[in-house]
Amino acid sequence: MKVSSAKQNILKKIRQALATPVPVPFPQSEGNDSVFQPLTQEPEVEFAENFTKLQGRFSFCLDEKELAEQLHQLMAARKWEKMYCRETALKDVLTNAGFSINYSNDLINCDASITGCEALIARTGSIVLSSAQQSGRTTSVYAPVHICIAYTSQLKNDIKDALLEVKGKYEKLPSVITLATGPSRTADIEKTLVVGVHGPKEVFCFLVDG
Repeated sequence: MKVSSAKQNILKKIRQALATPVPVPFPQSEGNDSVFQPLTQEPEVEFAENFTKLQGRFSFCLDEKELAEQLHQLMAARKWEKMYCRETALKDVLTNAGFSINYSNDLINCDASITGCEALIARTGSIVLSSAQQSGRTTSVYAPVHICIAYTSQLKNDIKDALLEVKGKYEKLPSVITLATGPSRTADIEKTLVVGVHGPKEVFCFLVDG
């Protein structure tokens, strides 16, 4: 098979380029320095501001007792009766703090689901969840309202820091790591923003000092 002269010229140039590679024009461009500006305020404040900008509902609790009180007030105000939670340790913490209820076993028809999280990202106002949690992949997605219980020790500045935290926690990375940034939303239909299409319509984050 005869090779065209144009193809020969291209192959020749490729061989020459491989034999004498061109140095990177900007050797410092692949550095490890962060492209983000340092946070100008406390991570708790940064997260709260970014989370609420994305229609998340934020509440700060001084301790777990205050957390239990606020959860009771929320349930009473919304007239919720069916609360779903799969995390045994989290339910024990809430019970010991005074939040004693009969949890529903029906995720699809519950009023709200309660989960913990892997981390919170201050810069983006995101909640980091993983399939390795006892809640699994579905608890934070199928319920109409997602309530996340987190602690200030879980706050990270950036996504990179949160992923390193998850990586260090498990021998193998979980099969799914999710960044939940406010309620589910889409603008696929006629460019109209609709909330709650692919997940919960409301997301609450109760941040406990600790």
